[in-house]
Amino acid sequence: MKLRVGSRESVLAVWQAEAVMGAIRAWDASIELELVTMKTTGDKILDRTLDKVGGKGLFVKELDAALLEGRVDLTVHSCKDLPMETDPRLPLVAFSRRGDPRDALVLPAGIDALDAGRPIGCASRRRALQLKRLFPGMESAPVRGNVQTRLRKLDEGQYSALVLAAAGLRRLGLEGRISRCFTPEEMLPAAGQGILAVQARAGTDTPWLDGFRDADATDCLLAERAFVRALDGGCSSPVAAFATVEGEILTLTGMDECGRRVRAAGPRAEAERLGAELAGQVRREN
Repeated sequence: MKLRVGSRESVLAVWQAEAVMGAIRAWDASIELELVTMKTTGDKILDRTLDKVGGKGLFVKELDAALLEGRVDLTVHSCKDLPMETDPRLPLVAFSRRGDPRDALVLPAGIDALDAGRPIGCASRRRALQLKRLFPGMESAPVRGNVQTRLRKLDEGQYSALVLAAAGLRRLGLEGRISRCFTPEEMLPAAGQGILAVQARAGTDTPWLDGFRDADATDCLLAERAFVRALDGGCSSPVAAFATVEGEILTLTGMDECGRRVRAAGPRAEAERLGAELAGQVRREN
């Protein structure tokens, strides 16, 4: 049996794909695996923010096409970078154990304090909205490119600091660049942050992903995405959600486009319903 695994070209994306491939090998070492990398439209357009050029779907367009055309058998994504609506022909079939879900503050090499004369670089309205509360008086500015490109821009003096996903930095062995991590109470993570997703064609049997699947992350992700999806949250929206599970109880915290937070808890078996109902509460209160 041979499986072709589709991935973006970046170092982080390849790390993520190889993590999935490692889990498949651990399940059945006889499966032949091939990594197929490609540059997506989102990787090519770096001079504009995502909301100006089509949103997070630009990071999956080429990967989706490769799946539909049979050029790859599965694709690997960072869940926080997935559009809330996915092609029904290409379901998300497995989710990893969650890595560090927090956002991290990264200072220039050799610097130990923020420079008020330079902006904090961040790639989302979610982070920018919360930075205003955490660092009043500091400006934020968009930053694009892969992790290494963003760090280079930081060290060249274009930014006072960056806010990046802690999970990505740790996966790249760059945890030493982290100045501090924000607690979820300080900065609510994006839906799915720290979780990897595998996508395949509808009807594909994927027992070789059983060692990769994580029940806690799956339930948290279902609740988080249901909340954001119900509020039409996309790349141009700061809407966010973060869930935790303890036993059979899932606790979900959501944030609306104005930064207001709501929270609810319920049976983890009803994760999606909980997310949708919490979003309904937000709509009623607004």
